[in-house]
Amino acid sequence: MNNYNIAKSNGDPQYGGANSPVQLIAADITLTAADAGKTFLVATDALTITLPATIAGCEYTFINHGAAGNNIITVSPQSTDGIAGTITLASSVVTRVGTVDTDLVNTKATSTKGNTVVIRGTGVTGTGAWYIVSSTGIWA
Repeated sequence: MNNYNIAKSNGDPQYGGANSPVQLIAADITLTAADAGKTFLVATDALTITLPATIAGCEYTFINHGAAGNNIITVSPQSTDGIAGTITLASSVVTRVGTVDTDLVNTKATSTKGNTVVIRGTGVTGTGAWYIVSSTGIWA
């Protein structure tokens, strides 16, 4: 796993290194509570990011960092958890009801650099285990 180091002018030690809040993902990964608050840049096609069991207040940000039409990004909850919320598209609103064990996918054909989704855990397993806080791009 590679880290994407961000330099801060004030020398804040939380930026850069192993505990950097911004991390480049180049292979399938399973997240933990220790990853809470991080932003993950995904520039490699066909990766699966597996979420831990839902954790109240745990938030992750995923950004498509690859070329347009190049990346399919899959965010996969645990088998007892769902991802619910709405994703606003140019001409419609897609509502995810949070079906358990159903992935959230940034579709490859319509993906663009900068497509983003932010999700937050509720700590309650089931359809509302994770909620979409914000998103850009097409996620199915």
